[in-house]
Amino acid sequence: MKKGFKQLYINNFFFYLLGGIVATFVLSFFFPVFYNVAWYFLLITVSFFLLDVIILFTAKTGIESTRIVAEKLSNGDENPISVSTRNYYTFAVYAKIIDEIPFQFQVRNFEINRKIKASSQDDIQYFLRPVERGEYVFGNLNVYISSPLRIISRRFTFNKDQMVPTYPSYIQLRKYDLMAFSNNLFQYGVKKIRRIGHTMEFEQIKEYIQGDDIRTLNWKATAKKNSLMVNQFQDEKSQSVYMIIDKGRVMKMPFNGLSLLDYAINATLVLSNVILKKHDKAGMFTFSKKVENRVVAEKRSSQMQLIMECLYNIKTDFFESDFSRLYTDVKKNINQRSLLLLYTNFETLDGLHRQLPYLKGIAKNHLLVVVFFQNTELNELIHKKAETVQEMYDKVIAEKFMFEKRLIVNELKKYGIYSVLTQPENLTLDTINKYLEIKARGIL
Repeated sequence: MKKGFKQLYINNFFFYLLGGIVATFVLSFFFPVFYNVAWYFLLITVSFFLLDVIILFTAKTGIESTRIVAEKLSNGDENPISVSTRNYYTFAVYAKIIDEIPFQFQVRNFEINRKIKASSQDDIQYFLRPVERGEYVFGNLNVYISSPLRIISRRFTFNKDQMVPTYPSYIQLRKYDLMAFSNNLFQYGVKKIRRIGHTMEFEQIKEYIQGDDIRTLNWKATAKKNSLMVNQFQDEKSQSVYMIIDKGRVMKMPFNGLSLLDYAINATLVLSNVILKKHDKAGMFTFSKKVENRVVAEKRSSQMQLIMECLYNIKTDFFESDFSRLYTDVKKNINQRSLLLLYTNFETLDGLHRQLPYLKGIAKNHLLVVVFFQNTELNELIHKKAETVQEMYDKVIAEKFMFEKRLIVNELKKYGIYSVLTQPENLTLDTINKYLEIKARGIL
C-alpha cells in the first residue's frame, strides 16, 4: 500500500477542478442556488478520482518500458537513445516520459509526452551529444501514466543507474572505414590526390592500357610478348606511422563544446584505422610534462582495440608542454624512419620559434607533419562590418592572428616540416588526406 502511494501523483487537471468547485462555493454565498451545484461537482470529482485510482492501480503490470543505449557512446557525435514502451492496459493511456540523463549533459527539463494505444507498443528516440570521455550514468527511466480521465498519474520506474562509457568517436571510424580502399576519395569530402611519380614497391607486369604511365614501360617484356607491357607498382607497406597528441594547455581551447584535445583524439582513432587498412603500422603516444599513453606501431589484429582503449584513458591537467622531452623520447625510442603526425596548436609565430629547434631535430630523422588549428571564432570578427573604433581594432587584431597562422605554415615549410592548418571540424578529413597524399607521393 505504501509503495502504491509513492507511485500516485495528482495531475494539474484535478486541481483545476478543485479550483472550480471552490469558486462555485464562493459564488453560492451571493447566489444560494449554486450551493447544491458545488456539492454535486465535489461528489462527482471525488468519484472520478477514486475511479481513476482503481483503473490505474488494479493492474500489476500496466506498463513496461526499456531504455536502449549502445554499449558505448561516441564522443562529439549525436548518439541515438531509444525508449520502448509497452501498454498492457485495455485502454489508451497518456504517457509522460522523464529520463534522468547523466549530469554531464546538464539537461534538467527533459520530458516526452505520448499517447499510447491500448495493448500496443510505442518506440521513441532522442539524441545526446557527449563532449567528454568517461563514464556516463543514466538514472531512472520514469514513465507517468494517466487514463483518459487525466485526474491522476501512476509512476513506473525502470533501468535504474545504467552506466555507459563514452569512447572516442567510433561513429566517425565507421563513416570513413572504406576510405582506405577508395580511389575516389573526393566523394567522401577528401580532396582528390595528385599522384606525383610512384613508389618503388613492384607488384606485377601487365598489358598497357590507355592512361597508364608510359614511363613504366617494360621493354624486355614488350619484346617477348610483342605488345606493350608496363610495370605496375603499389604503395609501400609496413611503414611506421605515429600520431603524437599534445595534451598541454594549448589543446584545452573548446570549439562546439569539444576541446581541441578531443578533436585530436577522435582524428587519431579514425586515422589509425585507415593506416592499418593500408597495411602500415599505426602507433601513438601523448605528451605534456612527460610522454605517456604509448602504443608501439604495429599492424596486428588487436591494434585498433589497443589504440581505442589508450585514447579512452587519456587524462590531462593541461600543463605547459615540454617539447624537449618529446624530442628526447622520439630520439631514444623510434629508431626507424617514420611518419610522425603531431597534433598541437600554435597561436603566434613566437610560440613556434620557442619549439622550432626541437621540431627541426625530430624532422632530421623522420617525416614530421605538424597539425594545428585555425581559430574559427575569429572569422565572425573578420567578416563583420566594423561600425565603431573598438570593432575596427578587434577586426584588425583578428586578421593579424589569422595571418600569423599562415606565417607559421611558411616557417615550417622553410625547414622541410610539413603542416596541416585546419578547422577543428575538418581535422579528421584533412589528416586522412595528408596521410594518403604522403603515401601517394612516396616521400616517406
